Amino acid sequence: MQFCTRCLYPSNHPLHLTFDEEGVCSGCRIHEEKDCLDWNERSEKLRAIVKEFKSPDQKRHDCIVPVDGGRDSYFTVHVVKNLLGLNPLLVSYNKHWNTALGIRNLAYMRIAFNCDMIQKTVNPNTLRALNLASLEAFGSIYWHILAGHTAFPVQSAINYRIPLIIWGAHQGIDQVGMFSHTEEVEMTRRYRKDHDLMGFELEDLVQKYPELDQHNLDSFLYPDSIDIANVGVRGIYLNNYIRWDSKKQHELMIDTYNYETTPQVRVFDNYHDVNCHHYNGLHDRIKFAKLGYGKVTDQACREIRLKRMDRKQALELVEKHQHRDTKDEDLFLEWQGISSGELWSYIDQHRDPRAWEKVGSKWHLKHAPIVDGNDNSFSCSYDVDYRVTPSRAPGEDKNTYVLIGKGYVEGQKPSSPPVFDKSGAEA
Repeated sequence: MQFCTRCLYPSNHPLHLTFDEEGVCSGCRIHEEKDCLDWNERSEKLRAIVKEFKSPDQKRHDCIVPVDGGRDSYFTVHVVKNLLGLNPLLVSYNKHWNTALGIRNLAYMRIAFNCDMIQKTVNPNTLRALNLASLEAFGSIYWHILAGHTAFPVQSAINYRIPLIIWGAHQGIDQVGMFSHTEEVEMTRRYRKDHDLMGFELEDLVQKYPELDQHNLDSFLYPDSIDIANVGVRGIYLNNYIRWDSKKQHELMIDTYNYETTPQVRVFDNYHDVNCHHYNGLHDRIKFAKLGYGKVTDQACREIRLKRMDRKQALELVEKHQHRDTKDEDLFLEWQGISSGELWSYIDQHRDPRAWEKVGSKWHLKHAPIVDGNDNSFSCSYDVDYRVTPSRAPGEDKNTYVLIGKGYVEGQKPSSPPVFDKSGAEA
């Protein structure tokens, strides 16, 4: 197994990495563009792109923005509404494993930005059947969420005839340098299938598990190319036009809109994915069991590239977090209706042999990154303080799913948006 000499990524990254003669991965090399591109020029290019989609009378929606109660949703809506002056329709796929905090963030978002929002909630029995199939097929409990989150916005664009979809960051660019920012890659069906969906479209999964056909699976179908062309749907990514730094962006949203955060167990980033019980819990344990690294490695690599920590400090954080257990497995097992033994028997079938070997009855990691004379990381100060905000509902039960939340919060009224300059800083 080869590891990048700057960040901590291994060569078995599922999005695929390449390494140069210095052992630095393609993700680190493309990330260097963030420090040399003219982002003011790129921001103006973004304005020129969206200008043709803007309604002259402001009586219709100009674009669609996919959102949830975590990740970069607040910042994306902020850019679209406050910096680009567009009127977005917010579109959300309900992942079913919502935290109460995530539901609150979603409700406050709609009110704080004064936006219309629609949400898709699929029959739980359908999700359980689909989830069991994806567990067996490729050891994933998150496939239905990725499928729904990437299909519903495109379906909505066609149904409401709103051609522009604005996404936050393109994972293939930000993690592995699959494309240069200057290529301005846009949403495609092929990227969705090959990378987001691990090579399986819904049709492929139904062919493998014909019993799924008894369910209504339309929510996970990517629209036909003819329908997409008739509306002229295109999906753009903001990180091609804005220097992406999710830590700084989240902190702007905390200070401006009271975005709510909470401590996480297996990661040090308290801002991302606070809306899902399992993303940084069971889902991350499964990722580690399959690939030999978890979400904390993704976060550490990002911080190395943004020059907020060096490789040695990053390794210490990874070792501190990646072996921690979580308390959400029983919650998932009850929802799915299977035992812990069944769950991990599915996962064991999908362990990467490049990362794992079985000795007797136990699995052992074959390789791990080390710090040595080949370290190409930057010399920098250690600055990864991720803030935890006060809870808006102290004492709430944090061990239950919230399927559907209120669309409003008492005492919260829409207000005039703050004024921001072109860089996104509050004026």
